[in-house]
Amino acid sequence: MGNIIALDSTLFIQLANFLITVVVLNILLIRPVRRKIAERAELTAGCVAEIEGFNTEAEARLAGYENAQAEARLQAFAARESLKAEGRARELEILGAAQAEARDFLLASREEIGRQSQEALRALEDRVQVFAAAAAAKMLG
Repeated sequence: MGNIIALDSTLFIQLANFLITVVVLNILLIRPVRRKIAERAELTAGCVAEIEGFNTEAEARLAGYENAQAEARLQAFAARESLKAEGRARELEILGAAQAEARDFLLASREEIGRQSQEALRALEDRVQVFAAAAAAKMLG
């Protein structure tokens, strides 16, 4: 019985055939596939970086929007408080003016009533003598 594996000149032919096949497969198949894998990895890395950039930009814009919104709320609150204070001041001013006008009207009315009552009293004093004389004349006869 002979050996199952024969080491003769066909070994070198098969080895050369194997090496040629590896070289041809490397040129025709393995290199292009590796290139495509590398290109896809670069594209994926670029897309991931771009997405991260967009996310960072979106977060920055959102933070800016939230800051602007908070600032606008503060300004609106300050404006509202300022308008309230102005309204209260204007209310006090109007009330003060109305009270002063009412006080002046009341004083003027009291003076006018006092003046009218003095005139009426003087007019009655002047007439009292006439009425007294007329009454005495009627009584005496």
